[in-house]
Amino acid sequence: MVSAARRARGSIVALLLAVLLASCRIDASVDVAVDEDGSGTVTLTVRADEEVVTAAPGLAQDVRVDDLRDAGWSTDGVEATGDGGVEIVLVRPFATPEEATAVLASVSGPDGPLQDVVLERAAGPGDAGDEVRFRLSGAGRVDAGLASFADPELLAVAGATPYADAVAAAGLSPNQAVGLTLRVDLPGTVEETTATDDAPLTWPIPLDGTPVELTSTSVVGEGTDVWGIAATVALVALVAWCVASVVLIALVVAARRRRRLRRLAAQRARGDAGADGHPAARA
Repeated sequence: MVSAARRARGSIVALLLAVLLASCRIDASVDVAVDEDGSGTVTLTVRADEEVVTAAPGLAQDVRVDDLRDAGWSTDGVEATGDGGVEIVLVRPFATPEEATAVLASVSGPDGPLQDVVLERAAGPGDAGDEVRFRLSGAGRVDAGLASFADPELLAVAGATPYADAVAAAGLSPNQAVGLTLRVDLPGTVEETTATDDAPLTWPIPLDGTPVELTSTSVVGEGTDVWGIAATVALVALVAWCVASVVLIALVVAARRRRRLRRLAAQRARGDAGADGHPAARA
């Protein structure tokens, strides 16, 4: 029996194939958003413009979303865009980096464009205290051209030629027919990356077999959040208040002591004057 993940890939491939047979361009993106606890979402977006809709008017109805939902993806199906085109957005949540790795593998398949992509999260002491480190590794490479988007069973029946023939008939190269982009949003500060853009981390993946290294590392310093900073400021303020209070008390005590000493000195001076028989004293 064909697995749910394979059926999901088959539904996505159906959209790709329909557009390619219409001799038009399609753009697909895989977006990975990671939270600090290692959970997040994988979003797959496939978009075609008005020209595609004109060439394949039944495209929206040809894409079945039931298998996608059975495979754990949420989607509203194929929807119209503001420019007259259509798009389908698929969202799959994950609870751990290991689950994210499995989801990305199911999207790509064994021979797809995302090869050995792994997301890792490690917590431990760092140079500035406790920290959490995220690492993405893997490669983006399309070894079999447009056939990489097909299911093995589909290729066994139809061969790889439907893709290549449709693109060749349109006078297009695979890169002109399909655009594929991986975007990853890692939490914290990015220490190193091979991405072409960092907001979010972005890798265009060519379809001509050129490998793209997918490597990034980010660090989240625990205890450096807003509440931690506020607690530190409050502690410093408390210490400063205590020090100021001690200084103020010391100044008050010293002032009182000086006044008492002056009063004693004045009383002693008056007493000495009276003992010497000074007229003012007798008066």
